[in-house]
Amino acid sequence: MRLLLVEDDDRVAAAVSALLGKHGFDVRHARSGEEAIQALLPDGGPAFDCVLLDLGLPDQDGFEVCSRIRRRTATPVIMVTARADVRSRIHGLNLGADDYVVKPYDTGELLARIHAVSRRPPLRPESVGAPAPGGGTPGGTAQTAAPPAPRTRLQLGPMAIEPATRRVTVEGEAVVLTRKEFDLLALLAGHPGVVFRREQIISEVWRTAWEGTGRTLEVHVASLRSKLRVPAMIETVRGVGYRLVVPPAG
Repeated sequence: MRLLLVEDDDRVAAAVSALLGKHGFDVRHARSGEEAIQALLPDGGPAFDCVLLDLGLPDQDGFEVCSRIRRRTATPVIMVTARADVRSRIHGLNLGADDYVVKPYDTGELLARIHAVSRRPPLRPESVGAPAPGGGTPGGTAQTAAPPAPRTRLQLGPMAIEPATRRVTVEGEAVVLTRKEFDLLALLAGHPGVVFRREQIISEVWRTAWEGTGRTLEVHVASLRSKLRVPAMIETVRGVGYRLVVPPAG
């Protein structure tokens, strides 16, 4: 697995590179945002499987680097930040980051997050398998829902989802989502009213059972609510998980 490490501190980069090398990663080190962008430009060489992006860079803000990376490639981006507030994390996700780790981080946490975001192939509009609506259970009882066959378009109140293009609109206005945000929304939208347990969502969207991903789920839900501008559509079922609620017409 090829990984681009964007880190201006050579000592930190050397330690992280050595650690990842022991776990089979081929690491390339970029010391600035501009160097990272150049490394990601198509040059005929092998593509990277993941970008580990530190936000404290000397030449430009890490958020801007993330935005520029996302405009060039769908390679998964994990932000590394000392900013623990939820608003900063949501901002990073809105710019296209797939995940984040907060300093100081545990080695196992870092490896788990890298593997989680790298399990799925790069985003391609034509290779989507989002679920389509299915029946819920009375009262929205939590259950394990089998993914239904994809459909061309899902209309759920003011929101429309087009699985084949990964396009989402709310009242006709396009909503730009990250890969994980779309996968999370598609999972919930596949069975409106059905409660999905947190562990099931983490398993299906992040392809991991690692319990530390729970906080990431909360941040992605908060980001989705903000982007959709209909926060009540994603309802928290306390102590269980989440469900998508379609508002009544009119």
